[in-house]
Amino acid sequence: MQDAPPKIVEMPVGILIRCSPGVTRWVSEVWTLAGIIPHAGPASWKPVLRDGPVEEFHATTLTLLLHRKDTDSLIQNLTAQVPSVWVALRGAGRPQATHVTASPFEASFHEIDAEDRVEKVAMPEGMIAWVEAFVAMHHVDEPFVKRQRDRRHEGPAQAGVGDARIAQEADVWRNPQSLRFRK
Repeated sequence: MQDAPPKIVEMPVGILIRCSPGVTRWVSEVWTLAGIIPHAGPASWKPVLRDGPVEEFHATTLTLLLHRKDTDSLIQNLTAQVPSVWVALRGAGRPQATHVTASPFEASFHEIDAEDRVEKVAMPEGMIAWVEAFVAMHHVDEPFVKRQRDRRHEGPAQAGVGDARIAQEADVWRNPQSLRFRK
């Protein structure tokens, strides 16, 4: 019996955070996402680069997961002008990286959360090949099928009559203009 391809694959990804001096008197330093390191080892805010007042740190290593049900989202990412990786950062000042993803749909869910800010960086070439191989293994095109309504179960409320439990003079769907001509 042949082994089935794994439903979920993972890769450790190092998160690089850049600290630059602020440009106003109210902000002394600006922390941004600088890049990622595929297959990175563990890190704990190790300095990687120092260029004058600008410093880059290998802040942490997170696990990037690819799920076989997310292939539509991954295809959208791969066909973009610049395939990207999104990182959710939490906190003002020195941020904490909380999540990494290659799925633009998943990234949008994290953007909705008021606690996180989501930044993206370009996906390295080796990671693009890894994601493409995963998509080739798991993607199945599903044609769009428009759902047909079942008209047998509409009931009286759908016929414009309204709810019988609510006391009302007339039909709930009557517009205010038609009430003027009523006697």
